[in-house]
Parts: sequence; structure tokens; C-alpha cells
Amino acid sequence: MSELRGLAGQVLRLRLRAEPGLGLRGLVVDDQAQGAILDLSFGIAVVDAVQRFGLTARDFASSDLVMELLFLQEAKSSAMAASFSLNARLNGARLAAETDALTDGLTGLHNRRALDGALSRLGKSDTEYAILQMDLDRFKQVNDTLGHGVGDTVLKRVASILRSQTRQDDLLVRAGGDEFVIVCPGLTDHLRLTSLAAGLIRNISEPAMIDGQDVTIGASVGIAVSIKAARGDPASCVSRADVALYAAKRSGRGQHVFWSADMGDTLAELVLPVP
Repeated sequence: MSELRGLAGQVLRLRLRAEPGLGLRGLVVDDQAQGAILDLSFGIAVVDAVQRFGLTARDFASSDLVMELLFLQEAKSSAMAASFSLNARLNGARLAAETDALTDGLTGLHNRRALDGALSRLGKSDTEYAILQMDLDRFKQVNDTLGHGVGDTVLKRVASILRSQTRQDDLLVRAGGDEFVIVCPGLTDHLRLTSLAAGLIRNISEPAMIDGQDVTIGASVGIAVSIKAARGDPASCVSRADVALYAAKRSGRGQHVFWSADMGDTLAELVLPVP
């Protein structure tokens, strides 16, 4: 008792042996006539105590503010939960909007905006890469004779072939109409690129039955590989792939052509004999 009285006026911190996870805070009041008054409270830990022991309002004095504290805690938890739910919905909507902004609505491939972003990142890195420009042969005839519904199905089929033939790291882009671009980071080997282009042309050229109609199209591919001296300018590589694609079309279509320096860097510089 003498030791307890010696703590009068100090804030006590106690921990129950049977419940070490719950702390008590208290104060000793020295009553010379009766001994000492020890006033203990859970403090902020009252929330855990209520849950742990199933306490109710009847377990607290009517003058105790603990019920108000519990009400505020509950209100705070509800507000935090609502805020978290709202943030989750907003983030989901934002991510969906960003995805839609970078995606071609018909094929599910990336669009030109996504291509521009990828080229910008490539230009700031030391990564080697190849760019394939691909156009569909005879697609306009399909659209004109069989209708845009069949044409849309053809484009979706081509998108599926692109996904099945390329790597996970490759960027697949529908640039517009029947134009497609494939960006292959880290891939510059001509044999592997030849195999990729040949596989795409072969699979796309296979006849397909669409809406009861026998549909046959083809594909031409132009390929440009990044040059170390100009690796930081992917736009030039895209232009060279376009030049190579035009050369493939002028050479008979249904084939692939690698860009070479004698072709020039732009279509304006390309000179080929008329077949």
C-alpha cells in the first residue's frame, strides 16, 4: 500500500497477465482515511476490450463517455470503409478508361495512341527492336462485296492470328482500317523475323468460312530493324518499315520485305519499277 500511495498523481500503465494484449491506464488517489483509490480505464483500447469480452452499455457507468467513443469509432470505420469502396470504384473506372483509350474497340489490340507511347519509351532506352508493318491484301474487296460485318469478322480473325504468332512482350497495334503494326523489343534476328512474317502471311492467307461465305485474303509485311546509330528515333524505324511494306506490295504482295538503305527512309525516296 505504501508503494501504491507513492505513485499518487502519476499516470499508471498496467497490463493484465491473462490478457497481455490489452493495456490499462489509471491514476492513484491517496485517501489517507480509506487507503487509496485506483481508477483504471481501457482508454483507446476499449474498442478491443468490448469485442474481446462482449461488453455492453450496462458494463459502464452512465457518466462514462466510452459509448460516445465507441460511436465515433464506429462512425470512423464506416466512413473509412465507404471511402475505400469509393476509391476502389474510382480507380477501377480510371483504369478502365485508360485501357479503353489505348485499345482498338473492334479487335482488342492496341491503338495508335498506345503505339506512340511505346515508341516514346523505346526511344529513351537502349533496347534493340524490330517493327513490322502489315497490310491485308484484297480486304477492300471483301468489305465492298460481302459487307462490313464480314470485314469486321475478318479483322478480328487477323487479330487472333497475331496474338497466337507473337510473343507476350510484342506490342500488337491496329493502326487503322486493315493496317497493323507489330513492335518486337529485343528481337532483331533476321531469321526469326522472317519466320514470324512468313507464319503471319501463311495463316492469314488461309481461306476461312465467315457467315456462310468463303473468304480469302492475304497479307504483305514490311520489316525494319533498329540501327544502333538511330535507335533513339523509333519514328524513323516505323517509316522504314512502311517503305519496306510498300516495296512488298509493289513486288507482288503476299510476301515480306526487309528495309535496306538503298530504299530510302521515306516513301517519297522509294523508287521501284512498276511491275
